[in-house]
Amino acid sequence: MTNHFSDPDLDVRDLATIIEEFTTIFIRFPSVERLSFTALSVLHTLTRFGPMRLTQLTATQQLTQPAISQMVRQLEDDGLLERRADKSDARAVLVQLTIRGAQIVEARRTARVEWLSSLLDRLSPEERAAIAFAVPALAHAIELEKTPELPLYPRSSASPKQQTEGSKEKE
Repeated sequence: MTNHFSDPDLDVRDLATIIEEFTTIFIRFPSVERLSFTALSVLHTLTRFGPMRLTQLTATQQLTQPAISQMVRQLEDDGLLERRADKSDARAVLVQLTIRGAQIVEARRTARVEWLSSLLDRLSPEERAAIAFAVPALAHAIELEKTPELPLYPRSSASPKQQTEGSKEKE
């Protein structure tokens, strides 16, 4: 793929490297219950999208169907996920977070916000202003990549308990 972007003030290769390095730090923090990155990705995905069929979950994780089935089984055994019938198709099953699974995701988000706040406190006012200025543009870039099947950010700001209770109320 050729890079057709041309702006003398923005080096896309540098931006990609910075995003990759930031992501490397961000996804590793905090360490929660020694879950694998894939397990955490499954939990975070279900937090963002709500209950999903295994086939949908497989598409979001870049795993094979047997691998995601094994992952879901392990997370279910650990009390972080549960399966329930799909009311729209009696043959299908939905996977959803338990309250404990949602609490892990929320604890990670809270710790990340605290870490990021601490990091931002160490930057100059000009650097913080530059980041604040970039946030709407980054949000717009994310919007451009969203698809109806996989929006890239949480649907609601409900607490983990509210999300889990809300999905149970819809049953």
